[in-house]
Amino acid sequence: MSFTAKDVQALREKTGCGMMDCKKALVESQGDMEKAIEFLREKGLAAASKKAGRIAAEGIVFTLVSDDSKVGVVIEVNSETDFVAKNEEFIKFVNICAQTVINKNPADVEELLEIVPENNNQKIADLLRDKILTIGENIKIRRFSRYEGQVCTYTHGGGRIGVMVNFDTSDNVASLTEFKDMAKDVAMQIAASNPLFLDKESVPSETIEKEKEILTAQAINEGKPANIAEKMVLGRISKYYKEVCLLEQPFIKNGDISVLDYIKEKSKEFGDDIKVKSFVRFEKGEGLEKREDNFADEVANMIK
Repeated sequence: MSFTAKDVQALREKTGCGMMDCKKALVESQGDMEKAIEFLREKGLAAASKKAGRIAAEGIVFTLVSDDSKVGVVIEVNSETDFVAKNEEFIKFVNICAQTVINKNPADVEELLEIVPENNNQKIADLLRDKILTIGENIKIRRFSRYEGQVCTYTHGGGRIGVMVNFDTSDNVASLTEFKDMAKDVAMQIAASNPLFLDKESVPSETIEKEKEILTAQAINEGKPANIAEKMVLGRISKYYKEVCLLEQPFIKNGDISVLDYIKEKSKEFGDDIKVKSFVRFEKGEGLEKREDNFADEVANMIK
């Protein structure tokens, strides 16, 4: 029985396995889909080591908050292709990892890998290996961040960007629907504007000095005298703060006020002094080497 590129893709959708493994399964089963699925399920452990060195820069950034809303996590788990990141088994594994970070508070990824999650008899490392074998791609738990307190999370673009914000406010205010709306607004601001720091005080002095050097050189290169250049630099540093500091940024829903002004307005409305303690923003694959290929072409070439 022969098979086509569409059969390979269909098998991949059913199993989440890698393209090469799907093609091999269809060859072995002479195009019989059910037998091909059985073949993939019976794959041995030897396949995992071959995949360990392959580039994994796709995947998902996933966020989760505990049932009492007092602990949150944002975690990035990478795969080789965006296709696998939508696989139900992959998502289930990422969820287990996130829940384990909430429950067990590991110090880092290495410690997380050694933990046996609740309702399970295998360590995260073993579950990861099993997923690599079943799905047929290299998978890596890259990083995570965990906050305790009044936590809000936001995921954008189907897991392309994940944000977590830790607020300082009372339990009564944190339970308000209006507060949750405000918290989401702040998280969306972080997702959209990618601030590097919380406020002016958070910017390291060496970063400001370096920025001043660059801005001064720019002004002098523009032909400005030293005294004018100094005033220009002060103005440009103020603009720099508005670009890189969350609380100084123009609020995305009303550019006439800053994020800090928005939070102060809400603080007055709720009768509490609300503060942002910290935030974290993960973008999928940032800083990682990316694979450049065309899925359709790759399938067609392998069928040949």
